[in-house]
Amino acid sequence: MDQTITALEIQKRNKDRVNVYLDGEFAFGLPIIEAARLHKGQTLSPDEITTLRQIDAVSRAFDHAAQLLARRPYSTAEIRRKLQSTDTAPPIIDEVLARLERMGYVDDHAFAQYWVENRERFRPRGPRALRYELRQKGVAQSMIDAVLGEVDAHDSAYHAVQDHIRRWRGLAQADFRNKAGAFLARRGFGYDIIREVVDQAIAELEETDPDYFVPEV
Repeated sequence: MDQTITALEIQKRNKDRVNVYLDGEFAFGLPIIEAARLHKGQTLSPDEITTLRQIDAVSRAFDHAAQLLARRPYSTAEIRRKLQSTDTAPPIIDEVLARLERMGYVDDHAFAQYWVENRERFRPRGPRALRYELRQKGVAQSMIDAVLGEVDAHDSAYHAVQDHIRRWRGLAQADFRNKAGAFLARRGFGYDIIREVVDQAIAELEETDPDYFVPEV
């Protein structure tokens, strides 16, 4: 059954969207650029109404995704899960993701690089931990391998230990070795890297700060 547009009102909270009223009742909202094609008194068929509601759904889902991406990069899978949590229909999600990818807002390889660089800067982790985190984010294995192939695990582990050097001052060397080793293992570093980095840290401390370690009991 055809319906008639009885009012077009710009939304109070979002001046870029318009509320559309059909036969005296609110029907849906639209981006202002889409609403500009409509006018009061215009008759819409059921198919036209369905199409406009589809446009509205895509617009709202896209806006939600854009708000998320304004805070930090997200992987494709993360955006999909976020939209699923709002009961957005799968075809709408697919369309939104395709649009985001075309615009360069969603790029899983760039996201993986961002994630690893962020960890390197604020909370260094080993390849095993980074691999697990990126899998949880839904990044493809091939992209994970490519990004982690550029990571210097030794350098990451060394910087992770340096962040805790002050905290461990006053330990015996054996206790320092155990503490630093367990810490790096929790961060996802392998045994060989842990041994090399802990040995390096102890040697540097013995040379630059002879009083750092207490004598072994």
